[in-house]
Amino acid sequence: MKKSPEKMVDESAAAALIDARIAQLGDWRGDTLSRLRALIHEAVPGVTEEWKWSNPVWSHNGIICTGETYKKAVKMTFPKGASLPDPHKLFNSSLDGNVRRAIDVPEGGKIDEKALKALFRAAADLNTTAR
Repeated sequence: MKKSPEKMVDESAAAALIDARIAQLGDWRGDTLSRLRALIHEAVPGVTEEWKWSNPVWSHNGIICTGETYKKAVKMTFPKGASLPDPHKLFNSSLDGNVRRAIDVPEGGKIDEKALKALFRAAADLNTTAR
């Protein structure tokens, strides 16, 4: 596998690091991160898993989103989120910036899976059309 300069580890190593993060959390945050991971794989066939900035990153012709875990939330940051349609108002964090947007999922937070999968696909499509 040819390693691009922006990748810090190859995809299989990244997947192992993401698995380890989920296991290490061992609570609702791990469960939430695991579910979000599954949804992105369902939504974007061929999505690439990466490990950057000590966090999971999902890419398809560019970064779709990152998956960060905090004490009170699992945050999915979309670096081009401000350019994405969000008819279901999923973005609830980082709303003041000109470029990125994020979704914070708190403990017990409900995930609109259908809308989130559409957002993942829109982010992947934006990366493809931007090239």
